[in-house]
Amino acid sequence: MASKKEIFENNSKPKVNKSKKCCEFLNYVASCEKHNVFSVIIATIAIGIILFISLDECRKCFNNTKGIKCSQQKIQIVESEKRKVFGVYTLTNDDGFLHNLFDVLEKVGYQKKDFEESDNWDLLWAHAYPFRSLYSKLNNLKPHQKVNHFPGCGYITNKVDLATSGLKYIPPAFKLPEHKEKLLEYVRTNPKIQFVQKDNNHRNIMIRNISDIDLNQNGTFIQEFVDKPLLVSGYKFDIGIYTIITSVNPLRVYIYNGDALLRFCPVEYYPFDPENIDKYVVGDDYLPTWEVPDLKSYYKSLGFGMKESLNAYLRSKGKNPDVIWEQIEDSLRIVIMNKEPKIIEVINRFKSKSNFFEMMRFDFVVDEDLKVYLMEANMSPNLSSAHFPPNKLLFEQVIYNLLSIVGISQRIFKDTLAMNENETRMVSHNKNIAVYPKECNSDLCNNCDDLICGLCQQCLSKEMRLDLLTAYNEHMNKADCKRIVPPPMAKDGTIPENYSPKNQLMYKWFLGKCLMDKSWCN
Repeated sequence: MASKKEIFENNSKPKVNKSKKCCEFLNYVASCEKHNVFSVIIATIAIGIILFISLDECRKCFNNTKGIKCSQQKIQIVESEKRKVFGVYTLTNDDGFLHNLFDVLEKVGYQKKDFEESDNWDLLWAHAYPFRSLYSKLNNLKPHQKVNHFPGCGYITNKVDLATSGLKYIPPAFKLPEHKEKLLEYVRTNPKIQFVQKDNNHRNIMIRNISDIDLNQNGTFIQEFVDKPLLVSGYKFDIGIYTIITSVNPLRVYIYNGDALLRFCPVEYYPFDPENIDKYVVGDDYLPTWEVPDLKSYYKSLGFGMKESLNAYLRSKGKNPDVIWEQIEDSLRIVIMNKEPKIIEVINRFKSKSNFFEMMRFDFVVDEDLKVYLMEANMSPNLSSAHFPPNKLLFEQVIYNLLSIVGISQRIFKDTLAMNENETRMVSHNKNIAVYPKECNSDLCNNCDDLICGLCQQCLSKEMRLDLLTAYNEHMNKADCKRIVPPPMAKDGTIPENYSPKNQLMYKWFLGKCLMDKSWCN
């Protein structure tokens, strides 16, 4: 039995209402259910928002991608429309031998069209001399149109005229029948010298006895034979230098300095046999550099070009190849400057001289003492690699550098070489050609009489200003080309002898640029 105390304590505790507890529990459960529903609703809304945002982003992404594709299509259309135009002039309908030229022109934004159907072209590439048959068209060129020859360039490339010019570095030659008596006298005084007979096509070259030659034959010449040539692996070879004339009066000349074309005779020189021309005449089926034993490793394994392969070989033999290249550059200067007056005479028959440029290949041989001889100049050198596919890189780089330096490969994206005034100013302007600040700001140039003053802005003629702007652009775009005219600047500023007034002025301008920036000195 419970004690009275326990009974009292039990009676003193408040009595719990069971029905009330049940209600409280039910209310709690209901409250939880409300919270769960609310949570589900919030979660559903959040998921919906996320899905909406994701779908919207996907839609935007899809639209953007579609827009890019459309934009790319529009760009491609614009690019196809914005292509400059070039035409080709040849004596035949076959121009397949110019395939490397066409490839490079296409890469820099040109398309080929028939230039005779329209005057809206930018470049005319003539594989043959065009100025007789196309005189009326080429005498009325638009300022931006370019032609890859100078009127009168034949004075340089004519084989007979060049060989018989008597200039330094050219073996003595005698034109027949005009120089018949001079030839016979030269033979009498030099009885051990051998001679080759040539014509203007430079074909059928062969060592001949004077007694076997018809000295009254027209169109040929007799030239002294270089009988002790420099040999590599026993083979005689010649060196082809790609030479670019960008201006005449004033004269500016560059060479492609990235490489040279080396061609070797297919048969070893010794034992010598004058009846076997493959021993001493470089023909179309010449031996290429990559098949010459002493050069093969440099060219194929080490990746050098032809020029540097030859340089490396000569240095390995204790010879200095710089002697060769210095003579070659000197020879080019002498020949081109000698022929410039005759070219000027022909150019003066045309309304403008700024539309023309020239690329020739001059061929040289070297003797065992590293003395250089100029043999010929080619007006339209072979640029096809069909016969020797590895030459493709050389030809493409020659073409690309040529197009760059003469302004045909423009950096401005347009469908024409023509530029408006704002574009021209952007490329080059007066500040880029300003030189001699001290002299131009002095009393010396108040009357513009001094040679240097002719380069000051207050004295500069309109024609010379255009020449200087073009020269500035050439320097900025010369890439792997080297300027040889004007020549490297003399430390004392002395102008080379026999320079015409305009050539003197151009030399002084380059000297002025050299004094401000050493990159202009060479």
